[in-house]
Amino acid sequence: MTSTHKVKPGVAGLVVPVGMLGLGFPEESVARGIALGADAIAVDAGSTDSGPSYLATGTAKTTEEAVTRDLRILIVAGKAAGIPVIVGSCGTSGTDDGVDWVAAQVERIAREERLRLRVARIYSEQNPDRLRAKLREGRIVPLEPAGPLDEATLLRCQRIVGLMGHEPIAEAVANGAEVVLAGRATDAAVLSAVPLLLGCPPGPAWHAAKTAECGGLCTTDPLAAGVHVEIDATGFTIESLDPATSCTPTSVAAHMLYENADPFRAREPAGTLDTSAATYAALDGRRVRVEGARFEAAEPHTMKLEGAAVAGYRTIALAGIRDPEVLASIGTWAATLERFLVDGVERVLGLGPGSYRLELRCYGWNAVLGELDPDPGRPREVGALLVVSAPEQATANKIAKYANPYLLHLPLPGVDHLPSYAFMSSPAEIPCGAVHEFVLQHAVELEAPDELVRTELAEL
Repeated sequence: MTSTHKVKPGVAGLVVPVGMLGLGFPEESVARGIALGADAIAVDAGSTDSGPSYLATGTAKTTEEAVTRDLRILIVAGKAAGIPVIVGSCGTSGTDDGVDWVAAQVERIAREERLRLRVARIYSEQNPDRLRAKLREGRIVPLEPAGPLDEATLLRCQRIVGLMGHEPIAEAVANGAEVVLAGRATDAAVLSAVPLLLGCPPGPAWHAAKTAECGGLCTTDPLAAGVHVEIDATGFTIESLDPATSCTPTSVAAHMLYENADPFRAREPAGTLDTSAATYAALDGRRVRVEGARFEAAEPHTMKLEGAAVAGYRTIALAGIRDPEVLASIGTWAATLERFLVDGVERVLGLGPGSYRLELRCYGWNAVLGELDPDPGRPREVGALLVVSAPEQATANKIAKYANPYLLHLPLPGVDHLPSYAFMSSPAEIPCGAVHEFVLQHAVELEAPDELVRTELAEL
């Protein structure tokens, strides 16, 4: 691994330009981060935030144009600086197709920019048969709140990925990779790989990685730019790549609350980060110094599994309601419609309750919190979203069609005239196709950190 700045033993600088590849960032912020001293550019490209369909279908939630734009800036800058560019969880869910999708963009960029690149692809999509063998050996354990795994659930999955740790990424960099394209990986593993490779202690390296994993989210303006972090023997220093934005002790410490059940402990494949003794101090108006984190190594290493399966098929219809009389009793109206539809679907269509699922979500009233809403008062307007799920698309469509006139005109009980609402679209029923669900919340014990990943290194 080469770099244009002087490498200090046990010290590593990282540029984290954005929380997710394809979201965009100011090009000048990357140059600023490299000037502060960088041994790598690291960025996550994945997420489960938008649900399981991206994993099940092996497609990305980000556009090719946006990802290529970000990649071009990072690869050109990394090549000029002599530092690797590391991308984790390629293609949103980190499937093999996702890695290859990003790799195709890297190849095009290399050709257009006339760059010679050494590129590593690290695959972490899992073979169900191999996992069945692990399951039979008792090496797959549930993570709360999941129960024990059975083989039938494994075989239901359309795709399964495992979250790799830092070791395969670090090995690729050590073998000369200038661009590392990793499948599904923990966010912190993507950032910690180079600092750990350069001899930084695991406590500061993992804490810095966990803090900087989402780029500017640990700053006072999460949308401005990413961050630069320098890890050393006792801790790390972090600052925003936007001169007008700051890192503060509060903004930095708060990131341990993000997507973390315990604000002081975070599990990784290699062990557990413990920040209970960490201290956060402002060095000036923009930079924060963090010390005191520890890392508890695990034996054996583990890999969390993510798997997505088809749960059924869905059709939706959306009606806008502005009628003040109905809105004054929107709870009664919604309950009446649901009872009416359940009765009619069974009586007219011959479908029992167990053969479909029907939900009415009244946006503008209580669609998000439901009965937990502390203030379900009279709304000004409501979008009544009917969601029908069934084992077949035709059945879901049939139920939504049956509901059409009632979703459009159903009056309150005791009212002797038909009100009118407004559908969002025509046709009113919108088939959504397959609905997917996450069915794995389990970890597999590994005999070696790279046991279930595959690395390919090639010259472009």
